[in-house]
Amino acid sequence: MNRILTLLFIIILNANTVNAQNWQTNFEQAKEIATKENKTIVLVFQGSDWCAPCIKLDHEIWSSVAFKKYAEEHYVMLQADFPKKKKNALSKEQKETNGKLFEKYNKNGIFPFVVIMDSKGNKLGETSYKKTTPENYIKEINSFLK
Repeated sequence: MNRILTLLFIIILNANTVNAQNWQTNFEQAKEIATKENKTIVLVFQGSDWCAPCIKLDHEIWSSVAFKKYAEEHYVMLQADFPKKKKNALSKEQKETNGKLFEKYNKNGIFPFVVIMDSKGNKLGETSYKKTTPENYIKEINSFLK
């Protein structure tokens, strides 16, 4: 019985690793990818280790199979994380990069905050955490593209 549980655990762990969201952390690279692949940028401001709604958004939307599959083909996912715990500290360079994005796109300091933009970095819309399905969240993001 223990072997079966161990095997299931390994399979689940591998499945989650294979299907991990492909997050960008460099804005210029995200814009290049978006231009080259004709995709929309979804910039996510989060506090990954302290913000409960951010964690819920990650678990309920970003980590869902439905969202990951759709995002892979249509979005460039850009993460601006602001962790508080020392063990999750970002490099000085990444903190500066995230801070610049924060100053430009998140002037009200909202967490989580999701900014939808074109490949040039022009803001098309914004949203935040909502208790909804991944499919409805995709519809909301896409509503800004019209």
